[in-house]
Amino acid sequence: MSRPPITDEQLAALPPEFQSLVRAIMDHYERQIVELKSRIDQLEARLGMSPQNSSLPPSSQHPHAKPTPKKPKSKKKRGAQPGHKKHERPLRPTDQCDDVQSLKPTECRRCGERLAGEDREPLRHQVWELPEIKPLVTEYQRHRLTCRCCGTTTCAAIPPGVPTGQSGPRLVAFSALLMAYFRQSKRRTALFLEALLGQPCSTGLVVKQQTLATQALRPTYEKLASGLPHQPYIRADETGTKEASRKSWLWTLAAERFTVFAVRPSRGGEVPAELLGEDFAGVVSCDRAKMYWQFDRLQWCWAHLKRDFQALIDSASHQAKRLGRDLMRPVKELFRHWSRCRDGTITRRGLKRLTAPIRERIENLLLRGVFSGNRLFVGMCRELYDHRTWLWTFLDQDGVEPTNNAAERALRHAVIWRKLSFGTQSAAGSRFVETMLTVIETCRQQATSVFDYVAHAITAHIAGRPGKPILTRA
Repeated sequence: MSRPPITDEQLAALPPEFQSLVRAIMDHYERQIVELKSRIDQLEARLGMSPQNSSLPPSSQHPHAKPTPKKPKSKKKRGAQPGHKKHERPLRPTDQCDDVQSLKPTECRRCGERLAGEDREPLRHQVWELPEIKPLVTEYQRHRLTCRCCGTTTCAAIPPGVPTGQSGPRLVAFSALLMAYFRQSKRRTALFLEALLGQPCSTGLVVKQQTLATQALRPTYEKLASGLPHQPYIRADETGTKEASRKSWLWTLAAERFTVFAVRPSRGGEVPAELLGEDFAGVVSCDRAKMYWQFDRLQWCWAHLKRDFQALIDSASHQAKRLGRDLMRPVKELFRHWSRCRDGTITRRGLKRLTAPIRERIENLLLRGVFSGNRLFVGMCRELYDHRTWLWTFLDQDGVEPTNNAAERALRHAVIWRKLSFGTQSAAGSRFVETMLTVIETCRQQATSVFDYVAHAITAHIAGRPGKPILTRA
């Protein structure tokens, strides 16, 4: 702080009543300077936040703002390099082709003599093409006949499984996936159906198709959601969204073989308690958000911790920089051992043995941070040290990973959808989104055709019979 503009001698020369007034003014502005300096430090720290040292999503950073790569730029040209193995589409067996045209030369290309015979191994060239796209329209003519005996008229009923509306199951499934899987708006979905498929469509019809898809797939969703409390481990994450003008949250709970999404108006602890049950006995992998603390067994995400330690390295405090670097070294060593465990080079028991000194070193460093007195990291270090058992659950529980990357990967598609759609406009829209996202991600986990499953579920719903068995052994 700079020297005040008035010296002690000048202050002593003033009358006593002016001395107290000047001292009060100086004290007031000194307090303001301290407060403003603290605020500037906080704002400068926020300016330095990035996806590499905070929980900000990668999409929040402009592509041109990414740090310069540490490796020098390669002098090689773009694309495949000399000696690169060629990748090309394998030829289909001839008997599986829709049309085979045999091409034979009629005369010699040198002397013009007529040619005859057949090549036992002709050169095969295959061209893939789309068929002519046109809707398949089936007309059901319901005759109304009059009884000669009593004069009563009777109209033929629609056969079981025929929709009462004008959209068939595969068309409804296609429209639902255009919106939920390929992130198209209702208007653009209607335009796509009309322009490319020759299917007359409006946004109102798309809404009806969305409602039908939700009704058909809701039993699948509820079955999967009911299986969450019985899982040995769950990866949990959440992101903000909107329902009409109201703030909401899109929750993701990923199990080994299925994933459940849920749109709720709250980010509080009552949501995971509702979805997992208050007596959930498995492990919850998550970040350090306090709504998960109600569960006894947690696995805090080391990828989040790594970004927090990077934030210490990037701070202006030399004490924070040193602690961040000291913590980052064993964390990198921990990830190297985990990579070996994940690819099967070492067992989980071997991983536990190798990480024992790393664990001791990290906990000692956290304890050093607790007693440092530095307000930048003393709170974080105390929280991590007090709950240090939640850092190492993955060492003893099969299937649990040190990071929450599985939940973040499952949530990525939903986040891109939210950025394009700005959320939903009603509770019905939220039910459609959570249902479709759940089915889409679960089909991906189980390598199942999502279109076939959705079309089959809608067909069964229209026919009034149960659909396929649940996608997973929940």
